Amino acid sequence: MKKIYIIHSSSFDYKKDLYGPLEKMTDLEFVFPHKKENEHVDSRDLIKNCDLVLAEVSYPSLGAGIEIGRAEALGKPIVAIYETGSKISSSLKFVTKNFIEYGDLEKDFGKIGEMINNLMESRK
Repeated sequence: MKKIYIIHSSSFDYKKDLYGPLEKMTDLEFVFPHKKENEHVDSRDLIKNCDLVLAEVSYPSLGAGIEIGRAEALGKPIVAIYETGSKISSSLKFVTKNFIEYGDLEKDFGKIGEMINNLMESRK
């Protein structure tokens, strides 16, 4: 199973609104940076050992931007997801062409899973 590192801002309830819905996608293995098992691990190592990065970009964040830059420098495919109505950074277009707008994360699992699977297949 491919590992997917999650990047996000800490300015929202990511455990409930992001981790919770993603954990229901049992066909994918997510690495959540703020879970207890990853608390003291350098994000550089986590990103390096993952196959793909899923970045929740609805909320501006310097830390998330740094991690996205690290992923891009390592050549990791990046999927940027954002909530409908969010104003996302225009600079994201320089690191990825893979964007998914969502209204309800759980209802839009199909779009996210499909894009991730397509990216994984294209890298074989």
